[in-house]
Amino acid sequence: MKTMTALALAGSILLGGASAHSQTPPPPPPAAARSQADAYVVAAAKSDLYEITSSRIAAKKSPTPAVREFAAMLVRHHQQTTAATKAAAAKSGLSPKPPALDAGAAASVKELQSVSARDFDRLYLGQQVPAHQAALDLHRSYGEQGDKPALRASAKTAVPIVQRHLDAAKTLLSVAR
Repeated sequence: MKTMTALALAGSILLGGASAHSQTPPPPPPAAARSQADAYVVAAAKSDLYEITSSRIAAKKSPTPAVREFAAMLVRHHQQTTAATKAAAAKSGLSPKPPALDAGAAASVKELQSVSARDFDRLYLGQQVPAHQAALDLHRSYGEQGDKPALRASAKTAVPIVQRHLDAAKTLLSVAR
């Protein structure tokens, strides 16, 4: 619960509190995902699904070429991390079900679908920062504490990718204000 509150506060601070729309960052993964394979695979899949879904919207709706390029990159990269996690899960003897957006992520996506083009970039990037902070924490934690070696290795490989996304989202958000 502390993490969720911190992420919501971070998103509010980054947006400067001046957005015309509320901001609903996707919820952080459960604590079990930091070390337990089943929970990690589900959380990583949900995170990637949110990133892909929200970024497909951004690739079409953002009025800013740099944001559209960022969104297209996120779609490609998160499709790759999804494939890597699935392969590592299979190697670990797991057969995860296809992910679905949870209520929080679905609310974030709905906000993106309904926001005006003028406010889109601030909302999208304002969601991406806490979402990538949560994903970075998930992959780092599982990479250090995870119970399945193949998934630990996959999580460690995702860390620099997610860090690069987080850094880019912060930079773009600072320009979008």
